[in-house]
Amino acid sequence: MATFLYKLGRLAFRRRHFVALIWVALLALAGVGAAGAPAAGTTSFSIPGTEAQKAFDLLEERFPGASADGATARVVFEAPSGTKIADAGNKAAVQDAVRALGDGSEVASVTDPFRTRTISEDGTIAYTQVSYEVSGMELDDAAKDALQDAAQDARDGGLTVEIGGDALQAVPETGATEVVGIAVAAVVLVITFGSLVAAGLPLLTALIGVGIGVSTITALANVLDLGSTTSILAMMIGLAVGIDYALFIVSRYRAELAEGREREEAAGRAVGTAGSAVVFAGLTVVIALVGLAVVNIPMLTKMGVAAAGTVVVAVLIALTMIPALLGYAGRRVRPAGHKGRLQGGGRGKGAEGAGTGDGAGAGKGTAGKPNMGTRWARFVVRRPLAVLLLGVIGLGAAALPASSLELGLPDDGAQPTSTTQRRAYDLLSEGFGPGFNGPLMVVTDAKGSDSPKAAVDEVSDAIKKLDGVVTVSPATFNEAGDTAMISVVPDSKPSGTETEDLVHAIRGAGGDITAETGAKVVVTGSTAMNIDVSEKLNDALLPYLALVVGLAFLLLIVVFRSVLVPLKAALGFLLSVLAALGAVVAVFQWGWLAGLMGVEQTGPVMSMMPIFMVGVVFGLAMDYEVFLVTRMREAYVHGERPGQAVVTGFRYGARVVSAAAVIMIAVFAGFIGSGESMVKMIGFGLAVAVFFDAFVVRMAIVPAVLALLGERAWWLPKWLDRILPNVDVEGEGLRALDGHGRGRDEREPVTA
Repeated sequence: MATFLYKLGRLAFRRRHFVALIWVALLALAGVGAAGAPAAGTTSFSIPGTEAQKAFDLLEERFPGASADGATARVVFEAPSGTKIADAGNKAAVQDAVRALGDGSEVASVTDPFRTRTISEDGTIAYTQVSYEVSGMELDDAAKDALQDAAQDARDGGLTVEIGGDALQAVPETGATEVVGIAVAAVVLVITFGSLVAAGLPLLTALIGVGIGVSTITALANVLDLGSTTSILAMMIGLAVGIDYALFIVSRYRAELAEGREREEAAGRAVGTAGSAVVFAGLTVVIALVGLAVVNIPMLTKMGVAAAGTVVVAVLIALTMIPALLGYAGRRVRPAGHKGRLQGGGRGKGAEGAGTGDGAGAGKGTAGKPNMGTRWARFVVRRPLAVLLLGVIGLGAAALPASSLELGLPDDGAQPTSTTQRRAYDLLSEGFGPGFNGPLMVVTDAKGSDSPKAAVDEVSDAIKKLDGVVTVSPATFNEAGDTAMISVVPDSKPSGTETEDLVHAIRGAGGDITAETGAKVVVTGSTAMNIDVSEKLNDALLPYLALVVGLAFLLLIVVFRSVLVPLKAALGFLLSVLAALGAVVAVFQWGWLAGLMGVEQTGPVMSMMPIFMVGVVFGLAMDYEVFLVTRMREAYVHGERPGQAVVTGFRYGARVVSAAAVIMIAVFAGFIGSGESMVKMIGFGLAVAVFFDAFVVRMAIVPAVLALLGERAWWLPKWLDRILPNVDVEGEGLRALDGHGRGRDEREPVTA
């Protein structure tokens, strides 16, 4: 691995015009494809095989043309203070709005609140429901304009009018705070490298990689039915890993220059050593993202695969375009500052291996003051048990709120109060009760029943007897008279646990009716679909965790040639992800610091958050594990004792890993400013998780455990050692090469 990447790095350095041209051409090609592609839609939360999805499919079959999955808009009218909605002037304004709504394009049906009696008990609030033939993301601008114009005309008539539902659904937009994240990354890079040119290379390559990835997703969005948040996720992860991977290679390049190597040789060795770590770190992220397919939710699978593709692009750019740009930069990228020459530092052949660090700071046997990474590592090695206990207890305390985790999917009640959807939601709750925002659709398939009408009546009577039911609408039969729809309004909000209990109760009662009459009863609607999605995600969490952690565990055994180091890495990850989930619960569910984070409405945590964090955070956590611990393994393989190897790993890796973590935190935190609740929560959760994992787990718990284990940390059964492939992440094979990429006699001294 190291030798192949070494040759690739040298080739990219020499043929930099060709390499740069390829990547610029790919960016241009992806950009042209994105510019000519239709706008991205939004994938539904459908899950093949769930009851809610089966009910939707049944409605499509038995009620053709009903557009069961079409967009809906609830236009809510509130009379001026002191008047009723039925007063002459107000009634005329509402009826004019209903007529105008019916004339809109792509409209399937419009209800009249005075005929359907959808007027509140106090007579001040009414609503009309507009059903469309296509989904919210497929509605053309003319239909949306007609909807808003009708509402505005009613406002001009003196009414308060708000619009709920998904008809005005728009593609989530990223906010200006993402730019702040990139700016913070730029500042950190300048501080780390002390050079604008060296700092600019990781930013430039990351932006090119993200540009290719996001443009490709945009170009294929309509063809592959990619969700509107897919490109945002790819941008979030692609920026973070793209900057980090390039940072590690540029840092290693400067270190090789500090050792006195020629620039082409330094580029080859940087790609051969740090590039090996980049490849395996990228593999762990890809495994975690592609593994989301195990959940069997099409939307989540597509998001994971698209983000994984962006990570692959980031890895390839780091391995090829970075050495090419280093060739262009020439002497403008200076060697890492160092004081004096490295002296020994280990047993036997350790001098050469230990001298391939970033050169930023000195340790034992070098002139000058030890850097902060060295001083911290020495402290941890002296007091490993205290550091370990403090880190574990701290993360355990942060994870405590996770024990109160409530899961759900966001509805209009989670929207900012500035939106018309949220104001419509509040008006409906005020006038009709919170359950009106999430009615349940009960579908009765009485095709196999002797008396379909009697079976449907029995279903209605059984539902009316259940706790938590406000109203049960009269059944609506299809033309064949063998299938009926019944709308049930609960007395609790759509995301409440009481509503979930009611859905299960209706399904339980339906099972009894099926046994008696042969009629099948299924519950659907957006609320029931969200409940089914949440349960599916919960059921898939443990199998997904086992698959992803198991595959990555095997990969890390190959990388580190150790059993305990990968085991420690996996356990540390579980600590950090639980602590991050605790922070998410504290902010988004309990409301701690909600104002600071821009969270206007607390409620259940998005149901896909735990499994999503497990996937993404595991991949990112393994990045720092690979980069930091491979330095320690490199020192150990080159002859240093275990404790000194930990110090050496921190001496040459702590500063760069810390900078990478700060950059990743800044990029993720930039998405907290998004107006989309899901994007905001993901950005916050990932930023906190990276902080816990990088600065508590990898910087404190990992060295403490390695210091306690000593030689046992690198133990590997002999039978396993014989069958494992030697991937040479430490770059041991490069010791046999001269400064021109050719083999040399091992007895010949290394030319610095």
